[in-house]
Amino acid sequence: MVVETNFAKILDAAEQLVIEEQEDLIRILQSRLRDHRRFELIREVKEARQEFALGQCKPITPEQLMEELLA
Repeated sequence: MVVETNFAKILDAAEQLVIEEQEDLIRILQSRLRDHRRFELIREVKEARQEFALGQCKPITPEQLMEELLA
């Protein structure tokens, strides 16, 4: 017997919704994902600013960054 995952259960449940409800679900999930990404980005920016303020990083030019990335 195959154990059904939560993800598969959710997909099955979504298929039981009428089309309009499925579209609403998609819009809600997309909105929540956007919000989650926005909050994550805000958190990362705050951390970067704090690291910079503490002297844990230094500003570099785009050219220097590309050299580091390609090295």
